[in-house]
Amino acid sequence: MPRLFTALEIPRDAALSLSFLRGGLPAARWIDAENYHITLRFFGDVDARTADELVAGLDRVHRASFPLALRGMGAFGSKKPHSVYAGVEPSRALDHLHDEMDKLARRVGLAPDPRRFTPHVTLARLRNAKDEDVARYLAGRGDFRTAPFTVGRFVLLSSRDSVGGGPYVLEEAFPLKGGSTAREASLGGAFLEPAFR
Repeated sequence: MPRLFTALEIPRDAALSLSFLRGGLPAARWIDAENYHITLRFFGDVDARTADELVAGLDRVHRASFPLALRGMGAFGSKKPHSVYAGVEPSRALDHLHDEMDKLARRVGLAPDPRRFTPHVTLARLRNAKDEDVARYLAGRGDFRTAPFTVGRFVLLSSRDSVGGGPYVLEEAFPLKGGSTAREASLGGAFLEPAFR
């Protein structure tokens, strides 16, 4: 059964900037640029009925499009780093959109997410990385930032059980007010066409 999650796509210009951050870190497995995204809410493995309820609920999300920018770098795994990421500038609109996804998940019977929402774009998964290598990598790229871009939609993605990092399948796209559903106008345009409608 596919794992479902909602996400924001990364526009091509920002994805190109992110791709320039690849390299210079031993033990890193770099994420392909077409799989860059900001996870809004991870739902996990759900049955068909719950998936249908989620899609129906997501279709009723009515929020305005909003600006967003990527800024800074970090690593997850305080005792043993397991991934490096690009951060996201604080955004109330993004926080509210995440909160709405969280409420929807609980409404359809899914467990609360125990992790604090930390919006980010994962750049690489790490295996047996040395702390000093990770610190050196982050120190050299701490001033990373992108120009603001407009978030015009959010998407429902699926992934198969793997070590993470894709490939992801675009299942559904949900426009925000002022956003567009057209593929040509999508932020990323890198994900595959929806697998079902």
